[in-house]
Amino acid sequence: QVQLVESGGGLVQAGGSLRLSCVASGSIFSINAMGWYRQAPGKQRELVAVITSSGSADYSDSVKGRFTISTDNAKKSVYLQMNSLKPEDTAIYYCNADIRVSLWRPSVSAYWGQGTQVTVSE
Repeated sequence: QVQLVESGGGLVQAGGSLRLSCVASGSIFSINAMGWYRQAPGKQRELVAVITSSGSADYSDSVKGRFTISTDNAKKSVYLQMNSLKPEDTAIYYCNADIRVSLWRPSVSAYWGQGTQVTVSE
């Protein structure tokens, strides 16, 4: 079993900062990439940022220059530092990881956390 657990969401005023954390646990052989997605009310889930195990990161245009994704491979964790937050950043933020669970099974599967609410007020 693989679990992803997020933390760090909350309520913040526009212009403020929050740091999200996500830790993966369970039967994990390797993690290819970890990322953050978000879903606002009435909208589809969208990619926010992703980072590979080698440290290559990519961001959606809407958060470039404001958000920074990072990982601690030893802790099987991914972080999202969110600065200069805007009301339009309000959403449930989900952690995602592409995980290989066993040396004997080469396939990689996507796993999701339960989500953490981020609310940015005017």
